[in-house]
Amino acid sequence: MSVMQASTIQAADNQGGIRVSDPWILLCALALTGIGLVMVFSASSALASKRYLDSAYFFKHQLMHMAIGLAVMAAIAVGDYSRLRKLAYPMFLVVLVALILALIPGIGHRAGGAARWLRVGFISMQPAEFAKLALLFYLAYALSEHSDQIKSFTRGFLPPMVMASVLVLPILLEPDLGMSVTLFILTIVMLFVAGTRLAYLGAMAVAAMPVLYFLLFKVSWRLERLLGFLEPWEDPLGRGYQIIHSFLALACGGLWGTGLGGSMQKLFYLPEPHTDFIFAVLGEELGLWGVVLVLGLFMTLIWRGVRTALEARDLFGTYLALGATLIIGLQAFVNAAVVMGLLPTKGLTLPFISYGGSSLFVNFACVGILLSVAGHRRTA
Repeated sequence: MSVMQASTIQAADNQGGIRVSDPWILLCALALTGIGLVMVFSASSALASKRYLDSAYFFKHQLMHMAIGLAVMAAIAVGDYSRLRKLAYPMFLVVLVALILALIPGIGHRAGGAARWLRVGFISMQPAEFAKLALLFYLAYALSEHSDQIKSFTRGFLPPMVMASVLVLPILLEPDLGMSVTLFILTIVMLFVAGTRLAYLGAMAVAAMPVLYFLLFKVSWRLERLLGFLEPWEDPLGRGYQIIHSFLALACGGLWGTGLGGSMQKLFYLPEPHTDFIFAVLGEELGLWGVVLVLGLFMTLIWRGVRTALEARDLFGTYLALGATLIIGLQAFVNAAVVMGLLPTKGLTLPFISYGGSSLFVNFACVGILLSVAGHRRTA
């Protein structure tokens, strides 16, 4: 059996329309999710015991999130991705309304000074996470439908930027600068790959600089984060607290780690050890080999995702696969970089690893998209 045959399992349903693609994307996602379940329990047990008197509180919720996420992934994977064209505008509108509702007092739920959640009964969701999917569906549809006009400013460049800005504005008001930047990067990369003029992207970057300067240097708490990133040891009990304890966790982990459950930094030193800084706990308990394993799984997933995009049967599939890969890869890179002190704190979770239902649903949806595109790739 050849390498291609070994890496690609193809099967057709009775209608002859479904192909089950190579398993590497699925195996990497499941491996990361399995590691995530273990780390969520380990990282959150002390916090859950104190807050809810149940050491498995977050673990049980994450297990439920995983079950729903797997169902979402399967539903997308077994279908033809071309059907997602119809969701481009409806999903964009629904997510935009949800983002606006999250800002309304009495409807949206505030936590940590930010209005990022909607609660319906016992269900809590973060609309900004779903904005990534809404923007992806729109960009894939618009760029594929108007590929012949991509070099036009008014028809190829301006509409995607305006639509991205419409989604970003309420996210900035939450406030959530990290997610806003993620959405703009997704848009820029997709436009670049589609072939838009570099002059337009350069002009947009220049125009965005004053806005970014204001958001970073004129908003006091963001400036504190930036200073904590640049000079953490100047204020170890204040703005440098998070990153210093992240450094300590990684340093204590060494090569082989302290063993599962052996982290000291998760014991109320690292804020939110089961979400934003779970990678630090992983590094402390599993050591360098655990860090390399997780990063290797992400790199493999990204590699297969890019390959899927290149082998897609049409432009819509190419842009869908590329965007889905970018959503997972960019967030993984940013989270790992923040934990290792390479970027200021952004508040972005580690895909498949960190606790959080909305993030996990979106990540599994992206995997489902990749599987669907790979299963319907063009034949040589």
